Amino acid sequence: MPKTRLTTVALLAALAITALIPQAASADPVETLATSHKSPFNCGKTFYANNWTGGHNPEGSIDWQNYGSDAINGETVRATAAGTAYFYDAGSTSYGKWVEVRHSDGTRTRYAHLATMVRAAGGSLSVSQGTTIGTVGSTGGSTAPHLHYEQRTSTGAMDTSPTVDGVTVSLGQKKAVTSTNGCGGNPYTPAEVCGSGYSVIDSAALTGGSVYLLYNSGNGYNCVATMKTTNLGTASAVSAFLEPQGESRTTDSGSYGYYAGPVRVSAPGQCVKWGGSVGSSSYTSPFEHCG
Repeated sequence: MPKTRLTTVALLAALAITALIPQAASADPVETLATSHKSPFNCGKTFYANNWTGGHNPEGSIDWQNYGSDAINGETVRATAAGTAYFYDAGSTSYGKWVEVRHSDGTRTRYAHLATMVRAAGGSLSVSQGTTIGTVGSTGGSTAPHLHYEQRTSTGAMDTSPTVDGVTVSLGQKKAVTSTNGCGGNPYTPAEVCGSGYSVIDSAALTGGSVYLLYNSGNGYNCVATMKTTNLGTASAVSAFLEPQGESRTTDSGSYGYYAGPVRVSAPGQCVKWGGSVGSSSYTSPFEHCG
């Protein structure tokens, strides 16, 4: 989709959603969050984290916005820490399309106003830190593209001074944060493996990696790549497969240093089953992403 920059007026309008965002679940004192969070964007991306006061609801949440010439609209949104992601759609009100990730220590993060999500509303997904969960948009009670982001304690209370990538953004502060989410790991990305024109539409976490489903709207091809996060550069068992409904399965498996795939299959208008493995950890989807 085309990227646009927010004018000052549009930006203020995007932020003025006081009556539309749900209230914090608790007024209890905020405990210190044990989970360490990265920025919710691709490695190296810089955006403003704005913890503004004077009507922001719930207070203490972050609005991620344009930085310099970098427009945030359409940017990939990634889990800031590992957990289980739950997908929701409030329609034209409140958060719009949004995701809550519940972490192992009982804390949770929320990502709102998404343009797209990797699961339909009502679905869930086990995620690692950095797993793609959607893209930035302006759904729900928003008038311009931005990412509404919250860190909540195990009691549901807001952390009003959230920390991402080592940067604490307290009430009233606006700071530029550069993402290190996914940096220093696998030097390849799923899009690089599959090639020009492919975009990630779904993913699943594995022990030692993740498997990704991509789509090229220009030619109607799906692509699957399984990316390792451990034993990088050392040949070890990894696989990827793709199966259009009613057709045979195509698989790439072997001992690879960084990834399995790309497995590309033409499937316009068809449901597909996809998945892969790293070592003994595997994932197989149902037939989905039809059309």
